[in-house]
Amino acid sequence: MIFIEAQSKKPDRRQASLKIPVFIQPGIAEKVISIELGFGRDKAGEVGSNVGFNANVLLLKDYRLSPFIFSASVTKVSGKYDLVSTQEHHSLDDTFVKDLHLKRKIIREGTVHQYQNEPDFLEKDKHEPFSITKEVEYKGVKWGMVIDLNKCIGCSGCVSACISENNIPIVGKEQVEKGREMHWIRIDRYFSGTSEEPQVSNQPMLCQHCDHAPCENVCPVAATNHSPDGLNQMAYNRCVGTRYCSNNCPYKVRRFNFLDYRDDFADGFYEQQPISLLYNPEVTVRSRGVMEKCTFCIQRIMEAREVAIEEERELKGNDVTTACQQACPAEAIVFGDVNDPNSEILKYRKHELGYHVLEEINVKPNVTYIAKLRNTHSEKIS
Repeated sequence: MIFIEAQSKKPDRRQASLKIPVFIQPGIAEKVISIELGFGRDKAGEVGSNVGFNANVLLLKDYRLSPFIFSASVTKVSGKYDLVSTQEHHSLDDTFVKDLHLKRKIIREGTVHQYQNEPDFLEKDKHEPFSITKEVEYKGVKWGMVIDLNKCIGCSGCVSACISENNIPIVGKEQVEKGREMHWIRIDRYFSGTSEEPQVSNQPMLCQHCDHAPCENVCPVAATNHSPDGLNQMAYNRCVGTRYCSNNCPYKVRRFNFLDYRDDFADGFYEQQPISLLYNPEVTVRSRGVMEKCTFCIQRIMEAREVAIEEERELKGNDVTTACQQACPAEAIVFGDVNDPNSEILKYRKHELGYHVLEEINVKPNVTYIAKLRNTHSEKIS
């Protein structure tokens, strides 16, 4: 814990102080402390009140440059406060974490100069796994997604949209600390380089809807299965909660309801009226003991299919927009029919920078990532 005291430039004006915990992050300049505003409110309802610390008390009006940038005295004080993060839940140790995303090729990156001179530089590391099973032929529409890492700004807008669209429960800080977050899509953050000059990479991660999904063949009750249009489906009322599928998922994107979080969180706040009316009526409200994960917004796909039937036409890939795609301010997410030769998503999937995460294990994901290109200082034209 540290004690921050901000002093006004004018001697007759007030001082401001705040006692707040510290979360050390690489990349912050020496003698600089960054504090997010918007927390510590006391009149924000059951969910938003008394969460975090109110840094607005440090904003004095008479600073020369900006009330958001000022000098302050900082003192280390006693006290303990639990800081909870969803990052690195599945890491083993520091050695394992160090540049893991580059070693395993989870994040693929290059430079603008490298791409200009060798557009297919990703191809030399491509894997072509051999399979003894016959490939399934998908006739008609087959759903897929592309995420452009050059456009993604890591804002978590897709996460918020997914929560609202799919009735994902709020589990609270205590459960997140135990590794029981429920978000169907997460923004993975990776550091590389040194702590003095770190390089940060962000990657939205969700169910990859694998064609050779390792979760499907271990479910004893066939609660998770594959649809004719390429979706990895979940039948909630069939799931018996063995969690075999979660253990077998290499991407760790499946979530298990250990509790009835709507009743367990904030004294049943989300079961009270009229709060319960916020749920999307098109999506099942799950209870404890079942596995859940991204569905590619199946409810929107079904609605689009019904409209196509009413209009007596074929369902098209651009008839459906997922919640995450719709909310993305950078338009980094593309969704559609990968069997449509004229679709935008097929152009992305065939791009030289397109790749699949952990493609060497041959699970055949249906989420393609576009490798990030960095325009480094040494390549800038004078």
